[in-house]
Amino acid sequence: MSDMVPDLFGGPSPERPSWHDGAGEAERRISTGQETRQRAGTRPLADRLRPQSLDDVQGQAHLLGPEGTLTRMLENGHFSSLILWGGPGCGKTTIAQLLAARAGLFYTKISAVFSGVADLKKAFEEARRKAEATGRGTLLFVDEIHRFNRAQQDGFLPYVERGTVVLVGATTENPSFALNSALLSRCQVLVLHRLDDEALEQLLVRAESETGRSLPLTAEGRASLRAMADGDGRYLLNMVEQLLSLTKADTRPLGAAELARSLSRRPVLYDRDRDEHYNLISALHKSLRGSDPDAALYWFARMLEGGEDPRYIARRLVRFASEDIGEADPTSLPLAQAGAAAYERLGSPEGEVALAQVVVHLAVASKSNAVYKAYNEARVLAKQTGSLMPPAHIRNAPTALMKELGYKKGYEYDHDFEDGVSGQNYFPDGMERVTLYRPVDRGFEKRIRERLDMVAQKRASRQS
Repeated sequence: MSDMVPDLFGGPSPERPSWHDGAGEAERRISTGQETRQRAGTRPLADRLRPQSLDDVQGQAHLLGPEGTLTRMLENGHFSSLILWGGPGCGKTTIAQLLAARAGLFYTKISAVFSGVADLKKAFEEARRKAEATGRGTLLFVDEIHRFNRAQQDGFLPYVERGTVVLVGATTENPSFALNSALLSRCQVLVLHRLDDEALEQLLVRAESETGRSLPLTAEGRASLRAMADGDGRYLLNMVEQLLSLTKADTRPLGAAELARSLSRRPVLYDRDRDEHYNLISALHKSLRGSDPDAALYWFARMLEGGEDPRYIARRLVRFASEDIGEADPTSLPLAQAGAAAYERLGSPEGEVALAQVVVHLAVASKSNAVYKAYNEARVLAKQTGSLMPPAHIRNAPTALMKELGYKKGYEYDHDFEDGVSGQNYFPDGMERVTLYRPVDRGFEKRIRERLDMVAQKRASRQS
């Protein structure tokens, strides 16, 4: 690869110096193009097709198009430190290297996976020396920057503030969680999109041109290959190489099923402890709330295929039954609990069908968050009113002294009244009545609302 990295075991490697002239990189590549083509057979296809200019980068028009953020930044001559946030194979490393060339900066790359404080100090010192000797700055590209701990991240601050380096960090994790606020405040976060179908197709066309071979795929097989890449350009090109090595030029075109049998497919991108975990459970929850059983089943399946613990999903379904359905469909909570119990009894994969049934039921059920809102309001009210005692007539009176003090005096047994409602007061004496539970006019809560209206009328007639 053309990007240079420092030797972490005793100084810069003579074969691969820790920095190079980013401004001259494009010219160097052109002048050595013939040699590069001669060695192409030994280089991975993804490296051979690495863009030579920012205009060649696919799928990031919002950053590199005519009105893109990076385009305007370069045109204005104000190049600030950046955090590039995006999934694998979307071009973070390539963009950083090409930015250095376009901005006339030296380029240094380190990986947080293999580097420590000593390597950072070496990079900062080298950048300082180059700036003093040439008057030109250094773009320090830090791959997997989220793997540095908080103290190590703080180590960047003085060098970024003084302009010793222009920091470009790459991360696949949500910077809000993975990076400390001090570093984030000094960097602009740019989101890189996963490559869409059009961008992936452009890569396939370039791969065919580079290799001189058409991919032995039907239209369906070609679409399946793009889908298997899951927005990762590097992985797509690796699959192209694998496919070409397994087939001959006269191979009959492969369809989707034949392609799947020929190529190994990586697991779905998912990390149960990271941002994707929360994104997908949020998508499931909101699809249920939006009464979309199809989308809810999709996100449910996505989480399972990614390796999520079905018990976690089951717990969230039980929570949803109370939070977003409540009394609009009182069967939802026991059904969610039954689904969780069925999974515990059956295990995978049989138990997952029971959870799928719960997903569909919760999606199509009438929705109400009246219970959830009432509970939250009741908590606030309880904190505000402190230790007010119940009115005497509804206090228990197990002893003679309590009876002498008036406990239970005047209590009216509701079952003795028509409709089973006495209309007496149950709030503390002197406290104004508050309405907390407001049932909605749908599902079973519509009937609850009618009954509560009747109770309110009886209470009002008693006070008049």
